[in-house]
Amino acid sequence: MLELLTDPQVWIAFLTLTALELVLGIDNIIFISILVDKLPPERREFARKIGLGMAMFMRIGLLLVLAWIVGLVEPLFTVLGQEISGRDLILILGGLFLVWKSTTEIHGSMEGEEGTTAAAVKATFTAVILQIMVVDLVFSLDSIITAVGMVDDVRVMIAAVVASVGLMMVFAGTIGRFVSAHPTIKMLALSFLVVVGVVLIAEGFDNHIPKGYIYFAMAFSLGVEVLNINARKRAKRVVDLHSPYRPPETD
Repeated sequence: MLELLTDPQVWIAFLTLTALELVLGIDNIIFISILVDKLPPERREFARKIGLGMAMFMRIGLLLVLAWIVGLVEPLFTVLGQEISGRDLILILGGLFLVWKSTTEIHGSMEGEEGTTAAAVKATFTAVILQIMVVDLVFSLDSIITAVGMVDDVRVMIAAVVASVGLMMVFAGTIGRFVSAHPTIKMLALSFLVVVGVVLIAEGFDNHIPKGYIYFAMAFSLGVEVLNINARKRAKRVVDLHSPYRPPETD
């Protein structure tokens, strides 16, 4: 164990894998934030921690059954000349679920206040957690396949997973509140999840799309929207400052 802790190559692998786990976990954080937003405010933080905790245990569990993970790449059946493995099937079904769920959320948001309220009433704590588990499985599989390809020691993989999920728990609340407070950011996040779902379906059919392009597009769009939010805030302050109907100051 001491040799493992003093080996610089192990630390490099650990830090690199932790960073990658964080990047791959962005989708998960966004999806969890949107789902828990349907719950009462006092239950959101608890549901968020439960969701991320399940993601951690699911990834560790998958790491402990690496032989099963490797076996998932074996073809199960063929569709129109395309071999479909267990991994492909999970990615396709997970992608379809993401596209369906994100599209439903977008439709609910576009319905207005009444549609949003109706959707919130239907959401229960158990339903939200079950949906988080489904997406956790898809994102965990993607994450573990990446980890197996980078690191040989399962202890390093588990440490990186625990560290990355711990960091996610620290920032997930802030991200969730930011998404919840800004409807345009939420719509942007839902559109991003639709794209991620399509990418998962494409990968299930062995059409690899570099996720770097998607993350860059998302980061660029987010940056533009943050600038728009700041511009709107400044414009509102200017209007309030010059408004003749300002409320009188009180001592």
